[in-house]
Amino acid sequence: MEREIVVILDNFRSVFNTASCFRTADGAGVRKIYLTGTTPAPLDRFKKFRKDFTKVALGAEKTVEWEKAENEMELIKKLKENDFVVVAVEQNKKSEDIFEFAKSFNREDSRQVQDANKIALIFGNEVEGISQKVLKKCDKILEIPMRGKKESLNVAVAFAIAVYAIAITNNQEANSK
Repeated sequence: MEREIVVILDNFRSVFNTASCFRTADGAGVRKIYLTGTTPAPLDRFKKFRKDFTKVALGAEKTVEWEKAENEMELIKKLKENDFVVVAVEQNKKSEDIFEFAKSFNREDSRQVQDANKIALIFGNEVEGISQKVLKKCDKILEIPMRGKKESLNVAVAFAIAVYAIAITNNQEANSK
């Protein structure tokens, strides 16, 4: 069974990071992007596509379904009510390695979050990350292991790595049946 992946971009500051996530989401087969808080939308206040957004998204702003959600807590509640497992991508003392998580998707003996057919991935602000109140509502917290001296990646780069880690596992599972 193919997994449904949606993402929440929470309080992004950069239109370029947001647009880059749209382009990656299209490539990875993400069903929908939710924009919360300060995250820039593809449309300006006159409901026209922003030139700075379209320059980076290269048309993905028209192919990926998206919605501006006013309240991330209500959105998380709604997603959970619709059988989504909500997963934060964030460095945290409770976080698990995203690649180990992705590998465990196909294990038949797994009976936890990995069995989910609907996954919502949350990515947070470029500087502050995901708020503690949002993290408390998540079913799982995953992080990308860092091997060098820097402690983090650009959020659009982290988005690409995380979404593809989940999507590729999803595709491998679907193709093996």
